[in-house]
Amino acid sequence: MRPIASDATGLAIQTVDLVKTYGSTASPARALQGVSLEVRRGERVALLGRSGSGKSTLLNLLGGLDHPTSGSLEVAGLNVARLSRRALSRYRSASVGMIFQAFNLIPSLSAYRNVELPMIFAGLPPRERRARALEALTAVGLAHRLDHLPAQMSGGENQRAAVARALVNGPRILLADEPTGNLDSATAAEVMALILGHVAEHGATLVLVTHDEELARTSTDRALRLADGRLLS
Repeated sequence: MRPIASDATGLAIQTVDLVKTYGSTASPARALQGVSLEVRRGERVALLGRSGSGKSTLLNLLGGLDHPTSGSLEVAGLNVARLSRRALSRYRSASVGMIFQAFNLIPSLSAYRNVELPMIFAGLPPRERRARALEALTAVGLAHRLDHLPAQMSGGENQRAAVARALVNGPRILLADEPTGNLDSATAAEVMALILGHVAEHGATLVLVTHDEELARTSTDRALRLADGRLLS
């Protein structure tokens, strides 16, 4: 089955029979087994499942951080699996914003430099990068932490910096992998408010990986469940 271009159908994401295996061809570990799904533009979708169910693998494929073994994958009208390395870099910096549970900030860079980085990859001029980075960090309450390294900030501050980095280029697709998993309840609520605020303001599409059934119920339009690499619903 050939997927229809996402932008022509109102779809932000479409996968057909998506498979991802690791290890040797003789005894491969199947992380995803024939996952087919559709997510419309502006929709908020939760991915639920136990550890090892394939949630993070699917998110990494959507974000262009890994390649599928087989099947088709289209995000924002692009066949992600067939993009060149340079095109993938542009895709990750301009079309998709990713938020990780472990923050994934570069330890040697300040909050400001971490947020500026995707704009450098996107080729924005220095003056625009500075204006956008300051605006993004101010929006997440980190205007007083611009020059601080990740080790000099709290977990909540690091996650807010990671959110600012993910949102600074105004992505059409936002992928969040357990973004509140390491946070206390008050900080988690603040981080989710920032994410949902961006989605509402920009009409962006959200795919949220979480173990939290209540978070999925209150923050997304529908939930998809994965088990053993297969989509259950």
